[in-house]
Amino acid sequence: MTISIDETVYNGLMSVIGRRKASKFLEDLARPHVINSSLAAGYQAMAADSERECEASAWCEALVGDTYNGAR
Repeated sequence: MTISIDETVYNGLMSVIGRRKASKFLEDLARPHVINSSLAAGYQAMAADSERECEASAWCEALVGDTYNGAR
């Protein structure tokens, strides 16, 4: 992808952000404007459900025992 910007803006971006960090900076800047935020809202809603979180934690703890192989 090629993006055209004013030379003054480009020079300022390079001097403040740096050549190797410009893409990440611009992506982070644009992301909230172009990515659907319903996924983040869904995760927040799940985390707020304390009963669901308790069940998920118990399930994860039960899986820990499955990983133990004992002496070989």
